[in-house]
Amino acid sequence: MDLITPEVDRFAKTLDRYKQEGKRVFASSSFQSHSIPMLHLISTLQPDIPVYFLDTGYHFPETYAFRDEIAELLGLRIEVVSSPIEKVKQKDEHGHLLFSSDPDHCCFLNKTLPMEPVLREYDVWISGVRRDQSSVRKNFDYEQPGKHGTTRCHPMLEWNSKMIWEYRKEHQLPTHPLEEQGFLSIGCAPCTRKFDLSGDTDRQGRWAGMKKSECGLHTDLAKA
Repeated sequence: MDLITPEVDRFAKTLDRYKQEGKRVFASSSFQSHSIPMLHLISTLQPDIPVYFLDTGYHFPETYAFRDEIAELLGLRIEVVSSPIEKVKQKDEHGHLLFSSDPDHCCFLNKTLPMEPVLREYDVWISGVRRDQSSVRKNFDYEQPGKHGTTRCHPMLEWNSKMIWEYRKEHQLPTHPLEEQGFLSIGCAPCTRKFDLSGDTDRQGRWAGMKKSECGLHTDLAKA
């Protein structure tokens, strides 16, 4: 059974509805391999939708290169935002960078904080989260209220890894170079490890050894 076509059709109809309603729409992406179907669909359905990239300053060099490759390939309109707090001020009382001593606050400063003003400019936030990624995301709706009066739209919510692989193969879309090295979920370099069989989700390599599975974008900013 083709599971992809209904999801593509649903997203196309949703985007068309937003356009008819005059909604101001943006998308965000961390430019991982599993983000590519959503970005490809945006590029074919409504290429004028801006795609925001949160530059934490800690991404792998491969991620920056992959972002630029995908942007050029798909003709995406990329907007880069970053924290207003300089890295030299992102340290604890002992002088340690926050990603090592307080990763929650590091994520707040480098992800949640710079995304707040973006939300105030738009009506709809398109995000590529999937239900199978975490216990938080499994309870999301396709559309749900978000912060600052926004609507969150999750077009990839019901997709799984097999669907993503099939879509990328059909459309000959590239893969993040680190995926071939065993990184299945790729975030900031200090907080990302290779996947191993002890985990039950692709995101097992994020914040390894910490009681943390989300950066705040889909918790703090998921609430109306």
